[in-house]
Amino acid sequence: MMCTYDFQAAPLSPALLSKHGQDGSGSTGMMSLKVFALLGAGASGLLSCATVAYSSDEAEHGLECPSYPWPHKGILSSYDHASIRRGHQVYQQVCASCHSMSLISYRDLVGVAYTEEETKAMAAEIEVVDGPNDEGEMFTRPGKLSDRFPEPYPNEQAARFANGGAYPPDLSLITKARHNGQNYVFALLTGYRDPPAGVMIRDGLHYNPYFPGGAIAMPKMLNDGAVEYEDGIPATEAQMGKDVVSFLSWAAEPEMEERKLMGFKWIFVLSLALLQAGYYRRLKWSVFKSRKLVLDVVN
Repeated sequence: MMCTYDFQAAPLSPALLSKHGQDGSGSTGMMSLKVFALLGAGASGLLSCATVAYSSDEAEHGLECPSYPWPHKGILSSYDHASIRRGHQVYQQVCASCHSMSLISYRDLVGVAYTEEETKAMAAEIEVVDGPNDEGEMFTRPGKLSDRFPEPYPNEQAARFANGGAYPPDLSLITKARHNGQNYVFALLTGYRDPPAGVMIRDGLHYNPYFPGGAIAMPKMLNDGAVEYEDGIPATEAQMGKDVVSFLSWAAEPEMEERKLMGFKWIFVLSLALLQAGYYRRLKWSVFKSRKLVLDVVN
């Protein structure tokens, strides 16, 4: 059963209307204060929401990496080949036990970081499963220049089992596969910290603010003196990070120097063509554009 109610507003008395008119200015002031209070509360709420959103984004995607002055980033700059050689040494002695570089062959190092004889001797230190032979059996042989860098694990399952479920990525293209690649890799390698108050890191993980989520399975690998450089440069954490990033940058983009040189040649040739076009435009074709034709029409 639906009930209906009839409401009727009581008429306002003249005295009440007069009082309302007298208090109009006071009510306007109160309304202004309420409006300012609401605006302040809204601005504070928006600021807090933006802060929470920024904090959650930082936790999800990692801390923004600084921009480092890499010597090979200039238009006409080339790689530091001594740094590439040291970086390869860091990779061999520190990184290669977990990370593969399946797209790089030993012959790629010839003329870049090592001589051909040095590279052949380096490749001969590994054993490669080859075959089958004439009897249909596989055999092992010393490595050659055409062989690729050896992989530390036979398959992904073995890699995950050895690293607590984490899969070490291949480093062949790592500086191209990550946002802000070179800066990110350097910041990640040198950015290990103790977790701040209130941040809990479970066993087997390590705190690194540059890694998405802040918890990474890879422990801190670059420690002062971890390797002994052949050229005698002190192997500090920052120096090893810079060298291995230079090596990984070259591995991801070995054609960079040739590309820059080719681009400079094209700019030079096109500049000559532009000068020639300007010459023809000014001294040859201008007479045709500026001449005056007069037609004398005869009846």
